[in-house]
This record gives sequence, structure tokens and C-alpha cells, in this order.
Amino acid sequence: MVNIVIEVSKYLMILLIAAYTYWNFSYFRFRDPWQQGRVCVRQNVAMFLLHFVAYAVLFLKSEDERVILFYAAQVIFLAVYLGLYKVFYPLRSRLLVNNMCMLLCIGFVILTRLDFDKAIRQFVIVAVSALVTWIIPFIMERLWQLAKIPWVYGFAGLALLIVVWIIGNNSFGAQLSVNIAGIAFQPSEFVKIFFVFFVASMFYRDTEFKTIAETTAMAAAYVLVLVLSKDLGSALIFFLTYLTMLFVATGSFLYLFSGLLCGCGASVVAYQLFGHVRTRVAAWKNPWADIDNRGYQITQSLFAIGTGGWFGMGLYQGMPYKIPVVEKDFVFAAISEELGGIFALCVLLICLGCFLQFVLLAARMQALFYKLIAFGLAMVYAVQVFLTVGGVTKFIPSTGVTLPLVSYGGSSVLSTFIIFGVIQGLYILKRNDEEDYEEEFD
Repeated sequence: MVNIVIEVSKYLMILLIAAYTYWNFSYFRFRDPWQQGRVCVRQNVAMFLLHFVAYAVLFLKSEDERVILFYAAQVIFLAVYLGLYKVFYPLRSRLLVNNMCMLLCIGFVILTRLDFDKAIRQFVIVAVSALVTWIIPFIMERLWQLAKIPWVYGFAGLALLIVVWIIGNNSFGAQLSVNIAGIAFQPSEFVKIFFVFFVASMFYRDTEFKTIAETTAMAAAYVLVLVLSKDLGSALIFFLTYLTMLFVATGSFLYLFSGLLCGCGASVVAYQLFGHVRTRVAAWKNPWADIDNRGYQITQSLFAIGTGGWFGMGLYQGMPYKIPVVEKDFVFAAISEELGGIFALCVLLICLGCFLQFVLLAARMQALFYKLIAFGLAMVYAVQVFLTVGGVTKFIPSTGVTLPLVSYGGSSVLSTFIIFGVIQGLYILKRNDEEDYEEEFD
């Protein structure tokens, strides 16, 4: 009987997330706020139903009563989070809040299946992150002074990276984190935000050659320290984010193509200097040549994705635990195996929807400072998703980057909450400006 429930549930979950994803994009067809609100309500219904079905299966398979309590705690958290956003930020982007909650639900489901204790820790981190970042939209709406301290952002972020380079913990060949009171903390996740604010505030001043040279020198220092720490995934995020922000600020294709050429040259140098980079590239080019060693992680990921097919094996029916570090870098493979390729594709489309909302907001912002912040954070988010999924599917070499709001990891969750909070603040600011404009001409 349980196996029948699992088999039926996987199709139901695919149907629910497909409906949610469809509404995620159909939202933009409407201009009337009432119709947009109806779409968001439908999304909420689909999300809570999917969440319920998944945890019903998790309980039936595990027969662990803690799963029920954990599910109830999540429902309360999601309901309170959605409700408080409605009360305190009535002009918020409901679609963006919904997408955050949906990605969190998917992360909770797959982490509960993989490691219940880590799922509990992730939930605590999410709750704390939500509380800590609650005030960010309020701050973004009111503090223009944020544009006046570029070098504070620049040197503070660089200092954090240098600390990690000097005393950071080594993880899979790279120095990524430092321990504070026994808790591993990954500063690069937060430095990305400092970096975006630094670049935005510099180019808000002007885009003369001197300013561009100074900003480029600081960006190069960031990337150099990350390369020396062997955190090449983060280095790539910083590089691509800076390059695109520079192009948006100046509109110069010369800067864009020169930067891409320099990036290609730096990649060759990194390949020659670092053994773990050569190992990852070799595993990417032909993982089957050394399937028991350096190619083990990527081959197990490909086996999992292939085994899952379009419709998945069903929760607890696969073997995602065979993939090393599956709850972090390779969580997308676990989703693909047990929930199916269609489900995984919908997760990607939800991430794409978040990116498009970031970019659309950037296009609507008139102040260059806010425009660059929105676009810079959009690139940080998009590149991180691309590196994660690209590494899991063997499209690119693995970089050790996590999937935002889905993968296990406290620093990643908190930094993503900050990013979404900043975007919500900019969205509310724009909505306020539009309402003031309409009142002025009524």
C-alpha cells in the first residue's frame, strides 16, 4: 500500500509543481493587481499541497513521528512568514516571496529525506535568517546614504576574504570557511553582497576611466585572494558579476570582450597552477576513466539523474546517498533521481523566474545605484544556480557551489535571504515612487 502511495504521490507532486511554475510565468500576463493576487493565491495552494503530500510520504516511509512535528513547524513558519510580509510590507512582490517559500519547501523535503538532523538544523537557520533579515526592505527603502560609502564595502569585503585565506578551514582543496564559536562560517557568501554594493556605489559616482580603473583593481584583488584560497567557484561568480555590472554601467562592448578575454587567460593559468583544478577538469572531461576515484562524484550524479528519468523513482526509492556531499553541491541530482526530471526542470524554471524578476526590477529602476544593485544581485544569483546545475549535469566542471535556498548550508541560506530582502526593498521603493507619481497626477 505504501509503495502505491509513493508511486501516485510522485505524479501528484509533479502536477503541483508544474502548475505552480506555469502560474509563476502567467503572472506577468496580468496588469490588474486583483488578477495577479489570484495567481499568487493559487501558487500558495499548490505549494502547501505539494509540501503536505511530500511529508505524508516521508512519514509513511520513515514511520518517525518527529517528521509530523517537523512538518507542522514548517507550515506554521511559512504561514507566519507569508502573513507578516503581507502586514508589514503590503507593496512587496508576492511572487518573489512565494518563490522563496517554494524553494525552501523543496529544500526541506529533500533534506528530510537525505538527513533528518541536517534538515532540522537547516530549518533553524532559515527561521533565524528570516528574523534577522526582516528589516532589510525597511532599510533599503529609506537609506540613500548606502551609496556614499563605496570603500567601506570594498575594504570590508576584501578583509574578510584575506582572513579566510590566512586562517580558513580547508575543504576539498579550497579554503572556504572559518570557525566562530564552533560554527563554520563562509564569508565569501556575504562578501558577494558587499562587492555588489561597492561596484554599484562606485559607478553611481561616475563611469570615467579613473573610476573604472580603481574599481577594476579592487575587483581583481577580490578575485586574486579567492584564487589564492582556491575558491574558484566564488572567484568566477565575482568575475562574471563585475563584468556584467561594468557593461550595464558603461554600455561598452570593449570592456566586456576585454574582460572575457582576460577571464579565459586566467582560467588557463589557474589550470596550470592548481592540482585540484586539473583533477576537476579531468573528471569533467572523462569521469568514466577513473570512476572509482576522481570521477566517482560526477558519475554517481549522472547515474542518479539517468535513473530518475522524467518522473523520478519516488521519495525513498532511489540511492542519492551514494553521491558524496549530496545535500550541498549535488542536491539537484537527488531531486532529479527521486522526484524526476520534470520536477527538477520546474525547480530550475522557478529559479529562472526569480532571476527575471531581479532583471525586470533593474530595468525599471531609474537611479543607477539601485539599478546596478538589482542587476548585480541578479547575476550573483543566476551564476550560482548555473554553476551548481552545470556541475551536477557535467555541463561544466564542478565548482562546489550550492543551490540557493535548496542546498544545505547556513551561510548560503542567510546570504540568499539578504539578497532577496534587498530586492524586496528596491521593489517596494519603486512601487512607492509609482504610487506617489499617480497621486500627483490624479
